[in-house]
Amino acid sequence: MNILILGSGGREHTLAWKLNQSSQLNKLFVAPGNAGTSKIATNLNISVNDFESIKQASLLHQIDMVVVGPEDPLVNGIHDFFLESDDLKHIGVIGPQKAAAELEGSKEFAKKFMIRNKVPTAAYQSFTAEDVEKGYDFLETLKPPYVLKADGLAAGKGVVILNTIEEAKAELKSMLVDSKFGKASNTVVIEEFLDGIELSVFVLTDGKGYKVLPTAKDYKRIGEGDQGLNTGGMGAISPVPFADKAFMNKVHTQVVKPTVEGLKKDNLPYKGFIFIGLIKVDGEPQVIEYNVRLGDPETEVVIPRLKNDLVTVFQAVVNENLDAVELEIDERSATTVMLVSGGYPEAYEKGKEMTGFDQVEDSLVFHAGTTIKDDKVVTNGGRVMAITSFGTDFKAALKKSYSSIEKVHFQKMNFRKDIGFDL
Repeated sequence: MNILILGSGGREHTLAWKLNQSSQLNKLFVAPGNAGTSKIATNLNISVNDFESIKQASLLHQIDMVVVGPEDPLVNGIHDFFLESDDLKHIGVIGPQKAAAELEGSKEFAKKFMIRNKVPTAAYQSFTAEDVEKGYDFLETLKPPYVLKADGLAAGKGVVILNTIEEAKAELKSMLVDSKFGKASNTVVIEEFLDGIELSVFVLTDGKGYKVLPTAKDYKRIGEGDQGLNTGGMGAISPVPFADKAFMNKVHTQVVKPTVEGLKKDNLPYKGFIFIGLIKVDGEPQVIEYNVRLGDPETEVVIPRLKNDLVTVFQAVVNENLDAVELEIDERSATTVMLVSGGYPEAYEKGKEMTGFDQVEDSLVFHAGTTIKDDKVVTNGGRVMAITSFGTDFKAALKKSYSSIEKVHFQKMNFRKDIGFDL
């Protein structure tokens, strides 16, 4: 098979690394890819939202399957684009169609879906610039802290949690009236704050059956002890120690099953990953959000624990016989620590030469924001590289990741030294 992966981050390098192990793979392409994917696949300099160029590349390279990494092309309808083209409709696409991708494309859509399908989630209301005063009134009915979410895609930065009513009202005005997040905050969802501990559950569905992948927990804040600004994710662990069998049974019956059945009932065509952002509140699961693709950096700990041939698994999704697949999971713990550019998630510089990562032996190195310039690997983003390790438990795995990081160098390199601190 010839396979094309869309995306350029750590998630896509991890998927490429895993697909590359399959005897069924003929040629692997990644668009646009990074310095890491260039070593195991052919990078194509194409934007993930340039559907016409993706079409031409798919025909030129006789692509049999497209694996969509990020959410943007899914929300913009890449799967539908393939189905509607006579030249492309024979190509399997891993990722939901546009109607279903609204689960991530619109927070309000997701909330309505949860309420309709009796999936446990926080109470909420939605507001636009026209009813900002009603938004202020609703905030008055809630206890702090206050949770405000831009309805649309805001590159992972559209969720704000504030401690005072004054800050919350000012932020609501900033989002709705001053268009802080552009079109993404034309509508803002305000919801009650849930106090608990978070985790991610990944489900793979072919639209009929589904499989639950290993649990993971990521760390979003830039600073130790979960302080400072939100990032795309500074590290992750899998499995999650507090997600025991009893809790996962609740997740399965109260969240996963009604979600997949809700997709069928609401006629939302879905072939791909469902990322369920959960919070455990007094022993009960509540859904914070849906994403319509794998999370990053959770992919870097979930996919390495999967022992199956990933091409076989993806073929089962395309052919709608996923129920026939038995997932084999590595019992060991996996951890990943993200190396980021100095200044991230605010202003940072690119183009810093990277050394030492090719000397890492005890860990897997997944490139995220890297590129090749003058035959050297240089930084090309805020989150630069993920260092993944296995261990008997997450502490042993983390020890390996931190030991491996000592070999990697680039100017102003930053990383969190306390991944797993709350476990």
